Amino acid sequence: MEFKDYYKILGVERGADDKAIKTAYRKLARRYHPDVNKGNADRFKEINVSYEVPSAPEKRQRYDTLGSDWKQGPPPSRGGVTVESGDLGDFSEFFRSIFGDLGAGRGWGRVRDFRRGGGVTVDMGTPVGDFGAETGAGPRESTPPQDAELALEITLEDAFVGARKTISVSLEEPCSTCGGSGSQGRQPCPKCRGTGWQQGQRRLDVKIPAGVATGQRVRIAGEGPRGMGGTAGGDLYLNITVAPHARFERKQADLYVDLPVAAPDAALGAEVSVPTLKGQVSMKIPAETSSGRTFRLPGYGMPKLRGTGSGDQYVRVQVTIPSGLAAREKELYGELQRLRGDQAR
Repeated sequence: MEFKDYYKILGVERGADDKAIKTAYRKLARRYHPDVNKGNADRFKEINVSYEVPSAPEKRQRYDTLGSDWKQGPPPSRGGVTVESGDLGDFSEFFRSIFGDLGAGRGWGRVRDFRRGGGVTVDMGTPVGDFGAETGAGPRESTPPQDAELALEITLEDAFVGARKTISVSLEEPCSTCGGSGSQGRQPCPKCRGTGWQQGQRRLDVKIPAGVATGQRVRIAGEGPRGMGGTAGGDLYLNITVAPHARFERKQADLYVDLPVAAPDAALGAEVSVPTLKGQVSMKIPAETSSGRTFRLPGYGMPKLRGTGSGDQYVRVQVTIPSGLAAREKELYGELQRLRGDQAR
């Protein structure tokens, strides 16, 4: 079988990124769609095949490594769901968004790719083609709801008490004017310019539960991107990162803090004030406490998500030596030094 250079067919370099590949594909698809440019069905099919492989990371990796033998082995999977293309001559729902009713009579399919972003405002993804089996039915009027993800950084204090956050989200959704068809009558939709998609902006008031930790997700039901045909949105998942704290160190549900203690207090014992996320509390330091000794404050750690109490806070004593000693202080330290030296002998 003749080896097809998919990159050359699309007119991009082998190392082109996803955006460049998608842009080249859209341009060629518009140009050679058989319902627009009669007599180019074979060229259109070739473009579809050429796009299907570089647009899928697993397939692209195999193609770049194995060349014409890239189809050997099992189909790739994403997140435990096998992604497998049908007849490579079929057409994706992408063309419905471009050409509207020109695609009637063919089957349509769509895959949405939602990528993470940083901060609070994020573009939640772009549509990519999925070449399914031709069914002979007309284009789908709706698509299943899709989920989306958003990265959100919060403070340790927010994670300790729980918080409400107002976030701004940008989601790519079907055009509200043409419903995602890309056309009005036989003309391109003036709002989306024939793409069928628009950026939907939302401001959401979301609740962050107390005890949440980095790597956990908060689900906001029904706030994912809307589907084709006016179908309800999927869910929005907030991927939480708890920012490092200047004073406290977190280890699961426990907190750790270093507490400076003056040398006389550590030697003779004292009652000291300890910072916690609940406020300052008093704690007794016994006499002859050495630097590095750790004390536990039960229940002063992070709350546990499922209502099973809280962790503990551990206080690590750091004995401090004063600077700028007065003459009398130096005398006393000298006397102590001589006394301890005599005892050592």
